[in-house]
Amino acid sequence: MNERVLTPIIESGDFSSQVSLVQKWTEESGPPVVVEGLRGSSRALFLAKLVKIRKRPVVIFTADQNRGEVLLDDLKYFFHYEKIKYQPFFFPAWELLPYELLSPLNEISGERLDILNRLRIGDPLILVVPLEAGLQTVMPRSVLEKLILPVNIKMSLEREFLEACLSDNGFTRSALVENRGEFSVRGDIVDFFQPGGVNPVRIEFFGDEVESIREFDALSQVSINKLKAVNILPVRELCLNEIEKKHGVEAIKNFAGKNGCDRFALKELLEKIQHLGVFSGMEYLAPFFYSTRESLFDYLHPDSLVVLEEEDQLQAKSEQFQSLIDTEYHSVMENGDVAASPEELYLTMDEFNNYVSKFKGCVALNTLKTSEEAERTLALEVKPIPLVAGKFDAFSEQVLNWQEDENRVVVVAPTKGQVRRIHELFHDWGLEIDVDLGRISEGFQLIACNQVFIAEHEIF
Repeated sequence: MNERVLTPIIESGDFSSQVSLVQKWTEESGPPVVVEGLRGSSRALFLAKLVKIRKRPVVIFTADQNRGEVLLDDLKYFFHYEKIKYQPFFFPAWELLPYELLSPLNEISGERLDILNRLRIGDPLILVVPLEAGLQTVMPRSVLEKLILPVNIKMSLEREFLEACLSDNGFTRSALVENRGEFSVRGDIVDFFQPGGVNPVRIEFFGDEVESIREFDALSQVSINKLKAVNILPVRELCLNEIEKKHGVEAIKNFAGKNGCDRFALKELLEKIQHLGVFSGMEYLAPFFYSTRESLFDYLHPDSLVVLEEEDQLQAKSEQFQSLIDTEYHSVMENGDVAASPEELYLTMDEFNNYVSKFKGCVALNTLKTSEEAERTLALEVKPIPLVAGKFDAFSEQVLNWQEDENRVVVVAPTKGQVRRIHELFHDWGLEIDVDLGRISEGFQLIACNQVFIAEHEIF
């Protein structure tokens, strides 16, 4: 029997060579690549370097929403620093308790549907995903495709048909479009504001032909940008046609009969579906209306690189989340209400890990160095910034020590005014330090490339 030859842990050396090695490992079949020792915003620099070597779709799973948003900000800065022209995206969770009788905000649903559509058409996104969002099932691809209305200049389109589509997709009619999810009609002009959009859009007709498509400012109502085409996406993550509604009602009745649900609660629910069409918390009933169960993984490109940030935290979070799901589900069932089972609404962690294993070259980023001997493991030496906040003398001395050791020091400040003031302060103290515009969560010293990054809030 042949013994398995293990690749030793690669210790810190030239940083570019290390990143290239990890990229090489991700192109090969084998166990997950483990990168240890990254702390603070250094993992964003590492990911930016990795993305820069070869542009491919990347999805990064974080333990929670807050950690995901912090990583997103760090990535935005280091993409700028590395002169990467495209931007990372964020796929948010609903930020609701499981089975809570509330619907996600239109802005959140719009952002999620925009991401799903970008993935559907093959955009090579760099995507940050909180674990809860990764475990939750989503609108099936075939359903989303049917709900999208592409509009192009010079195409033949009846204005009344566009109005009906906007209404069916969840947009609310108003006299003037000022908020996301609204649309208005004034003569031959149709305005609408997509929940995931930066600016509202104005479509002008000449008869039944689309004459122009423009973005406009919501406050001044003045056009600011011409478009050749626009895809109109739904506002909500549950938009039902009559066939789906009928199918869902039958499925709900069958469920209620088998589980002894409260008759009055069932009657009230069916009346809401029949007469209101849309109501708070309806999204949790989606499995009754859709015949297929899909997750974010069903939208990802097969060549995507999957990155797991802090594996231990992801596992702990999944156990905590699963416990919360089970508790809320049992509470709903004890009340005699109708509810889709947890298995229909969420992936288990075993399913999640099985999906991850199908992608070649998964990367795990861990702060702590825990591996003694493992295959495809890289150990980096990253030091935290000493506590110097409010101690400018100590900071100045530390900078001189770094520079004496041939480190390049970069201070990152969030506004142009702060950049200018910090430059003036350093000049007064006789310090020659680069000050860059941006935002990072936490500074670090990366030994492998003699670089130090410091966040402005770590100094003042």
